Amino acid sequence: MQAFEARPPPLVAGDDGTIRVSGTRVHLEIVVTAFDAGSTAEEIAQQFPSLSLEHTYAVIAYILADRAAVDEYVARRRAAARRLRVEIEVAQPPDGIRARLLARRRTG
Repeated sequence: MQAFEARPPPLVAGDDGTIRVSGTRVHLEIVVTAFDAGSTAEEIAQQFPSLSLEHTYAVIAYILADRAAVDEYVARRRAAARRLRVEIEVAQPPDGIRARLLARRRTG
């Protein structure tokens, strides 16, 4: 008999492939970014009240145990965010946005 039971990390993947901490809306890459910036588990849990300290430590343990896969996932998410940003800026160029907003304020 083992002295403890190993548990899987408290992570769930959504239909869109986004990985979140179970029971929260906190994305894995948010925890990775905070941890890489030097935040402790306690600080991360304080920044995101929906995260329990237990889950925060478990996610950090997962990050450390499978760093290459986590870094690959985060890189894919960041690349997708950059592509989306470009699509949005092409559809709605940010050039002259101040003037357009001020014009809209005057007419509305």
